[in-house]
Amino acid sequence: MSETALPKDDVRPVLDAPVEAPVETAPLAAVQRRGNGLAIVALLLGAAGVAVGGWGVWQVRHLQATNQQQLSQVQALGDEAQSLKLNEQRLSARLEQLPAADVLEERSRLVVQLQGDQQRLNQRLETILGASRKDWRLAEAEHLLRLASLRLSALQDISSAQALVQGADEILREQNDPGAFAAREQVAKTLVALRSTEQPDRTGLFLRLGALREQVVGLTELAPEYKDRGESLLGLTADGDGASRWAQWWDQISRYVRIDFNADKNVRPLLAGQSLSQVRLALSLTLEQAQWAALNGQAAVYSQALDEARDVLKGNFNPDNPQSKVMLEQVAELSKQPVTVVTPDLTGTLSAVQGYLERRNVNAEDSIKPMAKPAANTAQEATP
Repeated sequence: MSETALPKDDVRPVLDAPVEAPVETAPLAAVQRRGNGLAIVALLLGAAGVAVGGWGVWQVRHLQATNQQQLSQVQALGDEAQSLKLNEQRLSARLEQLPAADVLEERSRLVVQLQGDQQRLNQRLETILGASRKDWRLAEAEHLLRLASLRLSALQDISSAQALVQGADEILREQNDPGAFAAREQVAKTLVALRSTEQPDRTGLFLRLGALREQVVGLTELAPEYKDRGESLLGLTADGDGASRWAQWWDQISRYVRIDFNADKNVRPLLAGQSLSQVRLALSLTLEQAQWAALNGQAAVYSQALDEARDVLKGNFNPDNPQSKVMLEQVAELSKQPVTVVTPDLTGTLSAVQGYLERRNVNAEDSIKPMAKPAANTAQEATP
């Protein structure tokens, strides 16, 4: 340190030297201002460089992303090109397997011919099915007429026969065939005849006869009995016990003895007990027989049964009795009711419908024969 220290003499002159302040101040301020401007410029340049660098980095990343997307698209296009190439190879292989043009032309001709044959077969099938449906309907009409004839002949059921014939007429109308005119004419005549025929009320007759059978049990008073009304015979007796004894005695006697002042009339014995039950049973059986005859349309049996019932009532019951009198009137009224009718004959109508069916079948066979010949020729051509 001794070697580096300066002598005092040398130092003092520097310290004692006068300072030229006005001469050195202006350059220092200019230098400072120049340094500040340079610093600002340097800062601006640095900021601009940073911005340029950031923009460059962003551009680089954007370019990298774009390149990556383009690479993926190129790879996808390559895959698609590969699949298209494989498909092209498959198509080429299938094209090589296809027959030649002349073979395809021959097959096309055969397909067209097959379609034509199929159309003709469809037309024939529709014709046959349509004819079969009509045949079934016409067979149904014939069956309805047969049923109507059976109902008329067996049961004389006018209402049911009319409904059946009406159904057959509707079936013939559905055919819309001029050849069915004669058959429909006969059916129309039959319908008019059925509508003009009155149907007997057999059910009503059966029920009324049943009601009369129920009233047979109420026929108890077979002959008039003496009833005490306090008249002359009782007036002859004195008051007291004699009158009551006389009334009782006369009440008992009147059951066995009857005084009739009309000697010209036939006097019938009184019925009681088993005889009364037998008469009731006979009358009930005759009414039951009349019921059966009314339901089955047996006019002779019906009239005979009612005549027997009337004879039983007149021969065994008092006609002056209100019950037997009313029953006689009802039996007489029922005997006048008809149980049978003259039914129309459906033989002509049934024959007309059957004749129409036969003519229609013959025409159908004649129309099918020309269609069978082209089908046979086509089969012969296809055989070679």
